[in-house]
Amino acid sequence: MTTISSSPIIILVAGHWLGAWAWDEVLEHLAAVQMRAIAMTLPGLDADDPARATRTLDDQASAVLDLMAQEGVSEHEPAILVAHSGANAPVSLVLDRHPELVQRVVWVDSGPVAPGSIFAPDIPDDVQELPLPALDVVARQASLEGLDTQVLERFQARAVPEPGPVLRQPVELSNDARRKVPTTMVCCSIPGAQVLELARAGHAMFAEVANLERLDVVDLPTGHWPMWSRPGDLAQAIKSAASRSN
Repeated sequence: MTTISSSPIIILVAGHWLGAWAWDEVLEHLAAVQMRAIAMTLPGLDADDPARATRTLDDQASAVLDLMAQEGVSEHEPAILVAHSGANAPVSLVLDRHPELVQRVVWVDSGPVAPGSIFAPDIPDDVQELPLPALDVVARQASLEGLDTQVLERFQARAVPEPGPVLRQPVELSNDARRKVPTTMVCCSIPGAQVLELARAGHAMFAEVANLERLDVVDLPTGHWPMWSRPGDLAQAIKSAASRSN
């Protein structure tokens, strides 16, 4: 049996508008199977931070690395990074800067970004932040399958506007070693076979997937927020990924 003392630390990073709270149910399931996990709130997504809207992707990547250092992560004891949705940009930066610190990366309805990617290049410089859109708008951009009224109300109540600098900053990547890090893609709103097909076709959102050297694909059919719609199954997928040998 895997024990807390022997398992690698799992660091959970949620996507846009979300903080560590988004992983509460997943953390409960991981703890129940003796997995050592911690969730974090990226800079810019802490509602109590007065300088929140000025935070950048570099700030976010640095915060992930700082947390890894605090948790004793090293080349000899690397971490499992779990990145949901828009957390792919800062986590891609972490993989580029210190791939040796990551035993495996798990993308949750997400994937690595390509060099030079900008999430929202058309957002004007004077827009300081992007609040969570109305749910009907969100539903046109990402699947809300599996989310009941109570969950959606919590999402709206707790969502923090995404900082403008995070959305406008290009993701500068130069270290090909990031592509050698063992990778698991947990595909939810788009089936894994379709993701791989899009990657092979050079689709901008998935093109970087084709460059990964060690990739496992897991289908978990649900909407874009599986930490709420299927938390137990997502925790099991993370546990299985974390337990795999390199």
